[in-house]
Amino acid sequence: MGELEDAVMTRVWKWNRPVTVREVLEDLQQERSIAYTTVMTVLDNLHQKGWVRREAEGRAYRYEAVSTRAAYAAALMNEAWSQSDNPAAALVAFFGMMSDEQRQALSDAVRIVQGPETSEAATAGSGGENPGSAAGGRGR
Repeated sequence: MGELEDAVMTRVWKWNRPVTVREVLEDLQQERSIAYTTVMTVLDNLHQKGWVRREAEGRAYRYEAVSTRAAYAAALMNEAWSQSDNPAAALVAFFGMMSDEQRQALSDAVRIVQGPETSEAATAGSGGENPGSAAGGRGR
C-alpha cells in the first residue's frame, strides 16, 4: 500500500462519510498536483482490495471505509512483515525503532491477545496482581 493510498484513506476516515473522487481530489490538490484519473484509480484499487465499499450515485461512486484505521495499520504491518525473508530479524529491527511508549503499547497488546489466563500465569510467581490483565480479557 503506497503513500497515495494512505493519503486517500486518511481523508475517507477523517470525513467519516461516503466521499466522491472529486472531493478527495480537491483536498489532495491543496498539497500536490494530481489528476482526477489518478485518484479514481487509487479508490478503485482500494475497493478491489476491500478497504472501501462503493455505491453508485448517478455516473459516479461514493466511497466509504470498510474498516478502521487500526485494522488498516495492522494489515500494513503484516504485509511488510510477511515480505521479509527473515521475519524474526525484521521484528527485532522494528522493535528497535520503537519508542518506550510504543513498546509499552505493544506489551499491552500482547497481554490482551494472550488473555487473562496467560497473563496471570506469567505473574503468579511475582506475588502481585496484574490489574491490567483482568481488564484485558473483558468483552471477549
